[in-house]
Amino acid sequence: QVQLVESGGGLVQAGGSLRLSCSASGRTFSSYAMGWFRRAPGKERDFVAAINWSGTSTYYADSVKGRFTISRDNAKNTVYLQMNSLKPEDTAVYYCAAKEQWLDIDYFREYHYWGQGTQVTVSS
Repeated sequence: QVQLVESGGGLVQAGGSLRLSCSASGRTFSSYAMGWFRRAPGKERDFVAAINWSGTSTYYADSVKGRFTISRDNAKNTVYLQMNSLKPEDTAVYYCAAKEQWLDIDYFREYHYWGQGTQVTVSS
């Protein structure tokens, strides 16, 4: 079992930056691939970014590529999402999630554990 808690959301103006954190507890964090997803009002849960267990591989949705950076610190049991050049369309609840294998990493149903989410609002 892995428990995930997101933090760092908030209100920011377009063009600004936020860094989300996801702290994990429970079973060995470093053995899991981690992903970030988001859900805007009235929309499906969309993939944002993922990182493998060691941090050596990352993958991004086209919509955030070049603006967002995912990273992890296994010593701190934490994964981060640095979000720069934010746009109003980035407004959503952001969730972190964990899965055991580096497969189908952009498909939310493949993830076993989820946090409760943190709201990000980008004003124009």
